[in-house]
Formats: sequence, structure tokens, C-alpha cells
Amino acid sequence: MKEIHNAELLRNFLLNHEMESVFHEELMPYLVLYRFDQGDIICTQGEPAEMLYILVQGKIKIYTTSAEGKALVLSFKTPLEVIGDIEYIQGNPMINTVQAVSPVYMIGVHYRWLRKYGQEHSPLLQFLLRIITRKFYIKSNFLSFNLLHPVEVRLASYLLSVSVEDSDTLKTDDPTAFNLTDIANLLGTSYRHLNRVILKFSQEGLIERSKGFILIKNREALTIVAGGNIYEE
Repeated sequence: MKEIHNAELLRNFLLNHEMESVFHEELMPYLVLYRFDQGDIICTQGEPAEMLYILVQGKIKIYTTSAEGKALVLSFKTPLEVIGDIEYIQGNPMINTVQAVSPVYMIGVHYRWLRKYGQEHSPLLQFLLRIITRKFYIKSNFLSFNLLHPVEVRLASYLLSVSVEDSDTLKTDDPTAFNLTDIANLLGTSYRHLNRVILKFSQEGLIERSKGFILIKNREALTIVAGGNIYEE
């Protein structure tokens, strides 16, 4: 994580995402622009929540980890997204772990400044309300899709979600992506069945699997199989 001291870039992000009115003059001095590199952990499940982060560029992955150490991807997010909003309202530790899938820019503000200067600021409160209600709507749809769609659809969607815009390669041994066992846990299937689906996709020319990575060869066809990217809203 790097703190970026560039007031003009910060203002541009606010303008591009139409957030000029969300933060009034009293809060503006406490906004900090951060850059996270690919693979950086932005926040960790169970740790104290202190910052509200607004994703303004890049892609992040949100996942939870069980007591047995098994990881479950909940979603992939692109701008505009907020991290730490529910924790700010509820006063709870971080609910999930958030990781940068690509280089990421986020605007951060500490909770203490939000409580001091934002509690009565209507545009900020309305902004948080819209974000939180949208999350509940997306979660409802996500659970329905995960229950109703076959493994082929979920795997195609997952591969599209984890591949960044400038690359069609998913490195399965890379720390920013899960290994095949973790992917099988996410999709609610067995490792053996996941391998069968990967073999099927390879035979159909959608992907190419080599040691340590998966290459998307036909993004258009894979998108048709996914029927819409259910792991990224």
C-alpha cells in the first residue's frame, strides 16, 4: 500500500465518480488516496475496522475464510465500491478479507473523521445507504445464481472474473488467485469434477491448461457459457 500525495488526481477521481457532494469541506482534508499493487491485502477478516475505503480504479476480490482455513470467494468488484461501510455502521471488525486483483486506487477516510464531520451530512449518509442496500440486493441475486447454475456456468464466470482487463491468463499458483482445490470449494463441487469441467473446456477450445496456469483462449465463447458474469456485479 502506498499513500499517494496528489490532490489533483484525488479531485479527478471524485469528479469522475460524481462524488463531489458526498464529502463536504470539513471532510475533504482527511481524504487520503491509496494505491495497492496486485496481490496486496487491503483489509483482513476479523481485524479491527478503522477506515472507509472507496474503490475508484482497479479490481478487488472479497473472500471469507473458515475456521478450517478454507477460502470462499464472495465477489469481485470494480468501481464504484465501498469497503468498511457496514463495519462503520455496526461497529464490528472486518467481516471479510479484501485483496487487490489488479493495481488499485482507493480513497480512504478514517472512521473518527466520519463520526466527527459526517454524522449529520445528508449526502454522505444517502451515499452509504445506496451502497449498502445495493450490496444486499446483489448478495440475494448471487446466492440464487450459485444455487441454480451448473458448475460449468460458475467456472466460466469465475475465470472471467479473475482475469484482468489486459491479460487473459489466470495463474492458478499465484497468490492473487486460488488454487484448484479452493476453486472447487468456491463452486461447491469436488476437485475431480472441477478437473472434468476444465478438461471439457480445454477440448472445446475455450481455455488452455498448462502447469501452474490457465489461459483463456476464447473469451467470447466463455462469456456465452457464463451467461453473464455472476461473480462480478
